[in-house]
Amino acid sequence: MGIGELDREAHVPGGNDAAAAPRTLAEALRARGDEGLAALLRARPDLLSPVPNDLTQLATRAGTRGSVVRALERLDRFTLQAAEALAVAPDPAPYDVLLALLSGDDGDPAVEKALPRAVRVLRDQALVWGEDDRLRLVRTARELLAPSAQHPSPTGLGPTVSEATAGMSPGRIQEIIAAAGLPATHDPVSAVAALTGLFTDRDRMGALLDTAPPEALAVLDRLVWGPPYGEVTANPAPPVRWLRDRGLLLPASPRTVVLPREAALHLRGGRAHRAPEPDAPELTVLREYRPQVVDNAAAGQAYAALSTVEELLKSWDQGGPAVLRAGGMSVRDLKRTAVALDVSEPVAAFWMELGYAAGLLAPDGEADERYAPTPAYDDWLDLPPAERWARLATAWLMGTRTAGLVGGQDAKGRTLSALGPDLDRGAAPEVRRRVLTLQATLPPGAAADPEALLTRLRWERPLRGAAGATAPSNATGSTGSTGDLRSRIAHWTLTEAEMLGITGRGALASPARALLNLPLAEAAPEPVAEHGVELSVAAARAATLLAPLLPEAVDHVLLQADLTAVAPGPLRRPLADTLSVLADVESKGGATVYRFTPGSVRRALDAGRGASDLHDFLTAHSRTPVPQPLSYLIDDVARRHGHLRIGAASAYVRCDDDTVLGEILADKRSASLRLRRLAPTVLAAQTDPAALLDGLRSMGYAPAAESAAGDVLITRADAYRTGARTAPVPVPDGPPSPDATLLGAAVRAIRAGDLAATAVRKERPGAPGPAGTPTRAPGELPRTSPAETLATVQAAALTGTAVWIGYVNAEGAASQRVIAPVRVEGGFVTGYDHTADEVRTYPLHRITGVAELAEDQV
Repeated sequence: MGIGELDREAHVPGGNDAAAAPRTLAEALRARGDEGLAALLRARPDLLSPVPNDLTQLATRAGTRGSVVRALERLDRFTLQAAEALAVAPDPAPYDVLLALLSGDDGDPAVEKALPRAVRVLRDQALVWGEDDRLRLVRTARELLAPSAQHPSPTGLGPTVSEATAGMSPGRIQEIIAAAGLPATHDPVSAVAALTGLFTDRDRMGALLDTAPPEALAVLDRLVWGPPYGEVTANPAPPVRWLRDRGLLLPASPRTVVLPREAALHLRGGRAHRAPEPDAPELTVLREYRPQVVDNAAAGQAYAALSTVEELLKSWDQGGPAVLRAGGMSVRDLKRTAVALDVSEPVAAFWMELGYAAGLLAPDGEADERYAPTPAYDDWLDLPPAERWARLATAWLMGTRTAGLVGGQDAKGRTLSALGPDLDRGAAPEVRRRVLTLQATLPPGAAADPEALLTRLRWERPLRGAAGATAPSNATGSTGSTGDLRSRIAHWTLTEAEMLGITGRGALASPARALLNLPLAEAAPEPVAEHGVELSVAAARAATLLAPLLPEAVDHVLLQADLTAVAPGPLRRPLADTLSVLADVESKGGATVYRFTPGSVRRALDAGRGASDLHDFLTAHSRTPVPQPLSYLIDDVARRHGHLRIGAASAYVRCDDDTVLGEILADKRSASLRLRRLAPTVLAAQTDPAALLDGLRSMGYAPAAESAAGDVLITRADAYRTGARTAPVPVPDGPPSPDATLLGAAVRAIRAGDLAATAVRKERPGAPGPAGTPTRAPGELPRTSPAETLATVQAAALTGTAVWIGYVNAEGAASQRVIAPVRVEGGFVTGYDHTADEVRTYPLHRITGVAELAEDQV
């Protein structure tokens, strides 16, 4: 058989050894096909870091404690119950024994239907191996799930009779079997076996319990479903003494007794769990709406989300809150931001975290570090509204920042601040996606019951409940601080998805279905594939669906006589930017109301616009005539604007009209500015120019700042940005799920490495040892002289056969490889490397030795 046939046979279960039952996990993996190995690596991606050299190393890694814990955490409740039942069953256990432990003596059709799937999942994830007549739980999983005094089992079962009597004297064991009505034996082993046989025999065990006092049966009822341990005194009560004498309670310590596993199973009717849960809890519908109603509601929320994020970052145009020394924002600044946005503090924290996750804001990196918009924010503003929403929704869906934790405490009791460290939770993206995909299994327009949704999530991941921080009592969408982390993230997901416009009235909207790569017109299949179209393509589809639902931007306002302007819809970008400088937002909603004030008009004049520019702007963009009061306001502020000039001496005030300066000096409100006259038209102040500007403006004047050359300084609202910043990288919850290309390459590499490790080689005659055996142990890297190495590879190149080599690379790492040499020249050998599945060239001086394959492998 050539090396090609050998490689193909290694890929096909049912080869020469397929008829024999596997003796180890490595042999069980070796019998799998490529699809089975790919399924294992897909379900447990941590096994790929790095790619194992062969199947033996893969099996070893799959049995390590950390990897097994991660695999158990990803099991659903019934599959985990199957593993827990195997942990209390004999090792190995037939399939029928496992079925009896889960369904009990009376049987359970639902368990019988669901158990094959659970066993298949455990096999696929290499937690269980062996045929149905010899199911074996991997040793590490058994150690984690088997009951012990230190780590009680979720089954509530205790140790077996054999384990509980391990330290008991032979005389005491004989007393127990005599009290139980069993004949005496010659050794403790047969005595323990006899007692075990009694407890597992339904008829004899029932007869024994029929003789028990009612009080003794009451004691058993308290222990039967766990915990199986109970405390006793030095002189126990007669019911306890009756149970202890017959081995129904065995000593675990001088003051503790335990109910043996076999006795508990009899009392339970053979069931390992009180309530097996073979079926996933059904999602119930809370309300149903027409899909169009849901999409319109979600679109309204999406528009509000864009407006809120834009308002937040616009308020930080001149620099936002200071960054705390430990990172994040102070509680005072969070409250101030919440008041400015007219939302609660948890909601304000969510919008800030969303902008941070999308890369729209970041610390500026200066000495007195502050938060500010990034250059990416300006690029984001130039996008169409639907694409801006898609970017926010994508950042939220994929990000690990968890805003709901703000205000809570970490494991050390420290308060978690908004935009601070320690807010990343690797489980957040998975939980968000799962919550949304579960909602997608309902018909379009149907809103799931939140409690049913949480129950389903707990069934799917019963072990993933470790919280990394204590939740605040007022967290967005939280029902309290006692829930596990996944449940709290799910609560926050429902609230945040509604605020962001991913859901409308609690139901998943069409753009969100597109973002998740789900069908739009029907309930999505379950589970949804992780690897569909690329996220950017899905985001573009979502934006396309959202765009017609958003209100169209308008290029006009309605000016009114009470110095207000009404925007009947979202304004186009240039109009919105100019109007936000010229007027203050008074109210928001379906229509935004702006109010013109002397301060807002002066702000526009400070930005470099003249009175005529403002008149022309309003005339061009108003569908109504410009009211006379507004024209008077602009002209009056413009006439007084710049009449006073302020520069830096420390600071001075300059005015061509000395009577105005006299008025300022006479005004008692100017006392804090500490002004004095230097010349008829110049006043000096013992304060900085900015404070002097604010002080005179508060007195009703309209001063203008000037440069050293005497020119008016123009201030622009969008002048400050951070340096170039990238969005924070999500902190993953373990290795990422591999794609099909990586899986295929990994399986080929593992197969080839296993072929090299298990190939049968011809042993070279060596110096005999004491027993006349070669000095090199089987499987050891070959050691040959350079001349022998050259001669062997040359012969293999001439005959077209494959050889096994030991190779040390430039980093000093040794490996074993099977190659088919094609050319040997210039100190190099070129050939097809079956281990790497490609043609490679190796320096001869790095080949430690070479061996021919056995005759039946050539």
